[in-house]
Amino acid sequence: MVGSIVGVHSSPHSNGSVHYSNGAEEKLDELHRLLGKSEGDPLKIVGVGAGAWGSVFVALLQDAYGHFRDKVQIRIWRRPGRPVDRSTAEHLFEVINSREDVLRRLIRRCAYLKYVEGRLGDRTLYADEILRDGFCLNMIDTPLCPLKVVTNLQEAVWDADIVVNGLPSTDTRVVFEEIGRYWKERTRDPVIISLAKGIEAALDPVPHIITPTQMISHATGVPIENILYLGGPNIASEIYNKEYANARICGAVKWRKPLAKFLRQPHFIVWDNSDLITHEVMGGLKNVYAIGAGMVAALTSESATSKSVYFAHCTSEMIFITHLLAEEPEKLAGPLLADTYVTLLKGRNAWYGQMLAKGELSLDMGDSIKGKGTIQGVSAVDAFYELLSQSSLSVLHPEENKPVAPVELCPILKTLYKILIKRELLTPAILQALRDETMYDPRDRIEMAQSHALYRPSLLGQP
Repeated sequence: MVGSIVGVHSSPHSNGSVHYSNGAEEKLDELHRLLGKSEGDPLKIVGVGAGAWGSVFVALLQDAYGHFRDKVQIRIWRRPGRPVDRSTAEHLFEVINSREDVLRRLIRRCAYLKYVEGRLGDRTLYADEILRDGFCLNMIDTPLCPLKVVTNLQEAVWDADIVVNGLPSTDTRVVFEEIGRYWKERTRDPVIISLAKGIEAALDPVPHIITPTQMISHATGVPIENILYLGGPNIASEIYNKEYANARICGAVKWRKPLAKFLRQPHFIVWDNSDLITHEVMGGLKNVYAIGAGMVAALTSESATSKSVYFAHCTSEMIFITHLLAEEPEKLAGPLLADTYVTLLKGRNAWYGQMLAKGELSLDMGDSIKGKGTIQGVSAVDAFYELLSQSSLSVLHPEENKPVAPVELCPILKTLYKILIKRELLTPAILQALRDETMYDPRDRIEMAQSHALYRPSLLGQP
């Protein structure tokens, strides 16, 4: 029942999903007050970027709060002019006709005919056009609710109260630099939630990591206290289909706690944490090793033994790297392993590694893949390798007893760099790295990480 705030009530959506009025109006009013909005001025939430997770995130908000039309406006920006190719249009038509709820919705909206014409090749559909009807180009098999789509970036963001960054990390800086120009006259900073998982490496004045939230703050002038990161072990399509999931929103206490409450839904539990940068970096790190996992799976015909050997080595490298990055790395072990696990099972980075190893994709095709979006693990491999190869970060080699760059203790990362970035090796090299007789027990790497003072606060820009 729309507007009900007693108990948990539900009502069907036009896409067949259900929205929950589990105190939704109260949560909306609370956030409205916290943001200092005046009576009658609706809360404006804008998604920037319409990949799978960005689109699902905005659709979840639309399902939960969109029916309070006088209190909130929810919209999403994506670039205009991206055509939908014929094969995708044909598949989309099959998806539409397989879902009675979606079919009825399109007929009611007088939108079905254009999909017939797209299927027949008589009309070119565009990504922003189909997103308005609830179809994300990177996730055609999972129809969403209809969304308010804006293709003009200035129009989308100029008066936004909450901005959701759904862009790949590689696009975040340039888009938010443009947004920053539109915000110069603002008197109140917006709140920004970044979903991006990836990093950049910077070497001056000392080697350090730049995360998407830092890129956003630098590009727009919005203080880091108003920028948060949300991530967790989840697959976008499964979350929209109401599979139980959880995530963490990280950042300043003023915003993370009310936003965690605002974003929480019966099937999507959101916790909060103060450690913004480290969680953000860990979200990028697991993408690195997911690509290698996909390669191993394809090259060994899904051998459980080979995949477990790889998992042992890659997790030991991740643990080693977290000891360089975090003063209390043990606190990250659970979230990092959970996020890694789901990415290895069903993430796009593992899929990309599989397709490369099978020869169905090539590196010459780039890291933006039709139907999948940007494979963020590729740029993360480059950034982590560049960072950890700096001699100024040297650690003591456990066997040779001499200082070496940290990357020398990460043979999988080195191999992925030579395959994906330098292109010196082919994908089977990942198996050769695992079978190298000189590679020591991954347990030894973990023991070394735990017994040595590896923490380098400068890596995260801390004194």
